Amino acid sequence: MPDNIDRLTNWGRWGADDELGTLNLITDVTRARALAEARTGRCVSLARPIEPASMMGGPFAPPTPPSPPVQQAMLYTGTPPMGMAEVLVITPHNPGLTHLDALVHIPIDGHVYPGRPLAEAVTPTGVHHGSTTAFADGVLTRGVLLDLAPGDRLPPAYSVTGADLDAAEQRGGQRLEPGDALVVRGGWAFSRDPANPMPGMTVDAVAWMRQRDVSVYAGDIGDAHPPVDPQVPLPLHMIGLARLGMPLIDGAEVEELAAVCAELGRYAFLLSIAPPRLRGATGVPVNPQAIF
Repeated sequence: MPDNIDRLTNWGRWGADDELGTLNLITDVTRARALAEARTGRCVSLARPIEPASMMGGPFAPPTPPSPPVQQAMLYTGTPPMGMAEVLVITPHNPGLTHLDALVHIPIDGHVYPGRPLAEAVTPTGVHHGSTTAFADGVLTRGVLLDLAPGDRLPPAYSVTGADLDAAEQRGGQRLEPGDALVVRGGWAFSRDPANPMPGMTVDAVAWMRQRDVSVYAGDIGDAHPPVDPQVPLPLHMIGLARLGMPLIDGAEVEELAAVCAELGRYAFLLSIAPPRLRGATGVPVNPQAIF
């Protein structure tokens, strides 16, 4: 990793044993500021709808996507059935599933945030540091939407910089404050098509987030696919998550949110993230709620 990235770190900022990362920036004052944004009660989900794929195989099984984020097996209890149950197999980091990355998800040079050796953080018995355990109390803060391409989408392979974030902030008329969650719209759905490469964040954009003390990132774009910089192929994950300790909501659905923000002329809102209390995982599905 280039030497000039060494300054982009929060390792040691909140102590050697910290597992909250930038969630430490969400104080009582931050939450009170967020609650003041909930004036009408209008609510918008930032999660993608998911249709579970059947685990059934064979010629009579329904067709399924090649890599489904959720698989389902129905269980019939009794004959005739007296109730219904199921087994769900969830792949948290599937790009088709809106999910919250834990800080242990991406190691850097054999270490995870905030400098803990990977061999100590993750062992054959499970994840012992930097896991979803840190999300047990949920996240409540103010969210600010930065729409990078109002009414359109960013060009393919576009490299988002701090200047782009500044411009979107000025258009929306709402400045991000320390502890706020940054929600970004690029106008894209995830694509693996090399002829239609996705835009993504640059190191410069992640440095902007560090300067602003963003607590959580969510967006319909994240790291470019394929990468725009071979030296740092995943700036948002390798620097934002692993070095800054900034939890990431991957695969957010923000089109309805952008429409509501434009309708109301308001780009700040109360953001509530209440993941299941699943301990010791590297990521977890979430249904973030923007409340106006």
